[in-house]
Amino acid sequence: MFNNRKLPVGIQSFEDLRTNGYLYVDKTAYIYRMATTGKPYFLGRPRRFGKSLLVSTMKAYFLGKKELFEGLEIADLEKDWIEYPVFHIDMNVESYLNLNSLYSALDSNLEILESKWGKNDSAKTPAARLFWLIQKAYQQTGRKVVILVDEYDKPLLGQDDMDVDNDIRKVLKGFYSVLKSADEYLKFVFLTGITKFSQVSVFSDLNHLSDISLDKRYAGICGISETELINCFEPEINDLASEIDKSYSETLDELKKRYDGYHFAENTKGMYNPFSLLKTFDIRKLSYYWFETGTPTFLVRKLKNTDFDVKNLEYEVKISSLSINQYRVDSDDMIPLLYQTGYLTIKSFNQNSDTYVLGFPNEEVKYGFLYELLPVYMPKTKIFTEFHVDYFNEDLQTGNIEKFMTRLKAFFAGITYDLNNKTEKDYQTIFFLFVKLLGQYIEAETRFAAGRADVVVYTADTVYVFEFKLTGKGTAEDALKQIDDKNYLIPFTAGTKKLVKIGAEFSEKERGLSRWVVGG
Repeated sequence: MFNNRKLPVGIQSFEDLRTNGYLYVDKTAYIYRMATTGKPYFLGRPRRFGKSLLVSTMKAYFLGKKELFEGLEIADLEKDWIEYPVFHIDMNVESYLNLNSLYSALDSNLEILESKWGKNDSAKTPAARLFWLIQKAYQQTGRKVVILVDEYDKPLLGQDDMDVDNDIRKVLKGFYSVLKSADEYLKFVFLTGITKFSQVSVFSDLNHLSDISLDKRYAGICGISETELINCFEPEINDLASEIDKSYSETLDELKKRYDGYHFAENTKGMYNPFSLLKTFDIRKLSYYWFETGTPTFLVRKLKNTDFDVKNLEYEVKISSLSINQYRVDSDDMIPLLYQTGYLTIKSFNQNSDTYVLGFPNEEVKYGFLYELLPVYMPKTKIFTEFHVDYFNEDLQTGNIEKFMTRLKAFFAGITYDLNNKTEKDYQTIFFLFVKLLGQYIEAETRFAAGRADVVVYTADTVYVFEFKLTGKGTAEDALKQIDDKNYLIPFTAGTKKLVKIGAEFSEKERGLSRWVVGG
């Protein structure tokens, strides 16, 4: 018999969550610390990580709604519960296809505030209207204003037209600059987003803004820690364990492997993706839920337009502390963006060189990201829509290497028709993605470097070693001979698994896999 506790899947209103009996993972101590030790803050976190619920919780706190916080940590910390005028500006209200979309979003937010505090017809621009409203709320209440901006950067994250992008940037520059010019009337300012756009004045003008995105003290402000998972969701873990026919401990291992591993500061415990956990517990099925919400448009666009070598993600990636939390529109460096959007996370930090080491946080992100990249590097032809990596896995698991290679030849034949301008690097990238996706089922690694086999795949009873040659640089037989000459099989001879070597040849003329030779 499964428990019937209410899980807040998709619930972003704190008041709704608390009044309707949904489960809540208590983050209120973080809010109290921020409210009592500082004033203007910025928090960058990936999408679907609880930023909107955090903003909603802050709104309820600053409105003095003490009854909503009964039993939570902040109830014992806060003694006064003063009601402040709160300006909640939600930038999620539009898709931002053009400048008019931005004006529409700002109008929607400002009109709500004007219905409460009044309207000044002489204030024409969004910035002027906001400044007047802040002054008016302060005058009417005698209390300073709280500004909460959710997803401040949403208007900037989907633009393909640079002219539109620049126009939007100018409007936002004026709008957000009010948060500095009206400082004397402000009690607390909090902005959330995915990235810090270095050209937007909210970060250049507001030089006293406290960015807590990499602050150890706030590493757990969004997401769910392992301690919170075990303490708050034991019935749900047991239900899932029963559904997937695993023990409690084995189920925790599965959840950790798929959804844990986000680190938002060095030397901190990992955080679980809250959206994926809640969906898993609600449906009682392990899957890749984060990617149901879609990859950000601007990220895919950047991947297409830059010469980013995805094979670099085979290994851990280094980035300086100066770059990790900034995003420049005119930069081709994808690493900061991949970190900020949640595709990479902090693995370690070198204090001497002031550099972070980044890598995939978990399997959900790793394999979801690889699937998202395939259409970037190959057209959505029929072979792509019919491509299922588990078919290839089945061939290897049953030892049918001829069928595997035939299927691989068909795979490349189906995508090369539209790849007339692709380079050897593009083919390597496609094959890299293909092999890494196999890693969901079996251990597979690529080695595009001298002295090591191109691909090694491990199944329960077999090790497959692949070597590839391009026509004109060697034949399938040459590839097979190289495996022997360079002793690629030696590391695996000590085990009991069957060893299979495959030499394969890619034809530059046919632009695909042409021949292969299999040896034992």
